[in-house]
Amino acid sequence: MSKTLIRGAKVLGGEPQDVLIDGETIEAVGTGLSAEGAEVIEADGKVLLPGLVDLHTHLREPGREDSETVLTGTRSAATGGYTAVFAMANTFPVADTAGVVEQVWRLGKEHGYCDVRPVGAVTVGLEGRKLAELGAMHDSAAGVTVFSDDGKCVHDAVIMRRALEYVKAFGGVVAQHAQEPRLTEGAEMNEGVVSAELGLGGWPAVAEEAIIARDVLLAEHVGSRVHICHLSTAGSVEIVRWAKSRGIDVTAEVTPHHLLLTEELVRTYNPVYKVNPPLRTERDVMALREALADGTIDIVATDHAPHPHEDKDCEWAAAAMGMVGLETALSVVQETMVETGLLDWAQVADRMSSKPARIGRAEGHGRPVSAGEPANLTLVDTAYRGPVDPAGFASRSRNTPYEGRELPGRVTHTWLRGKATLVDGKLT
Repeated sequence: MSKTLIRGAKVLGGEPQDVLIDGETIEAVGTGLSAEGAEVIEADGKVLLPGLVDLHTHLREPGREDSETVLTGTRSAATGGYTAVFAMANTFPVADTAGVVEQVWRLGKEHGYCDVRPVGAVTVGLEGRKLAELGAMHDSAAGVTVFSDDGKCVHDAVIMRRALEYVKAFGGVVAQHAQEPRLTEGAEMNEGVVSAELGLGGWPAVAEEAIIARDVLLAEHVGSRVHICHLSTAGSVEIVRWAKSRGIDVTAEVTPHHLLLTEELVRTYNPVYKVNPPLRTERDVMALREALADGTIDIVATDHAPHPHEDKDCEWAAAAMGMVGLETALSVVQETMVETGLLDWAQVADRMSSKPARIGRAEGHGRPVSAGEPANLTLVDTAYRGPVDPAGFASRSRNTPYEGRELPGRVTHTWLRGKATLVDGKLT
């Protein structure tokens, strides 16, 4: 197996060190390392992190290959510094059987740009009426540990309770898309002053908060794990903080776009800003940043939601909800959390690698950058700053809210078990 010497990298943002990769494993970390015949990467003070892990990715395959495929999605992930992604179940057909999750898992194995861990649906067809084959999906080759009807809420309390009871038996987790459907009928953006001025249907914060409050109480009652997808309001933060203070086994994620963008952008009527949950207020954004910093929110997850051009380049009411995020996530976190002093790079590694790997039971990922560990790594040029150009994305879709916006940081290299998937910003 080949050897790679990464010279002068700031491991987790610390002092420059050398990192020697031998085959699939980190052989040594220190200063003045050398290895005969090794490929040398001059890091020049770039930051070396464990490979990023995304607990919330839409790869669209099977069924919507016009938006994304497992191949293009994993190439996009590697470009953004990710070595593992969890693929959401809202495909066509829905990933609600062992057969479908195994198909997605095998596609990930074939393409090799990052590990793909399928997320199983909670209910058959995401219809919220009957539990899907949770045990069969867990026992399949895919080894599913995370279950979600993301895109839809498991709104029936009895179904949600049964799901929590079922996954408890094998240490799984239910990831809830918190959206009370009756409270969001006809909703197009955050409910408030801006929605009233624009005449768009309002999406109230309480529609999210009510479901989170119910589900943390159900998780406490059952003694099971619940994970809150794309938390977006200050009120949701307070509920999760209260639940954790009671010892309830709840984790939560925030997306990069909810850390940076606000409802004010909807005034442009540009459908690129239409997302579920909607962009919220400046107050919500500040609360989310603080909660990610203090650990109330556990992780950053992209909710990478690719759509073809025709589904977004249309009038606001008809546009699909969602944004691509894998290739810009780390830059947005650098802008909102690192450059504001709220997180250091070691904490970024915790929120974007270690904790998501732990929540999803992604073995071999999120591990320390130290000898004997799998060589799942990403190297970041944190001094870089430049405009986002979606024309260069590896994703099949281009629906980014950051086109032309200057963001800091650029992933230059990604290694998956010692194999370079990205070198000098180019996919291998």
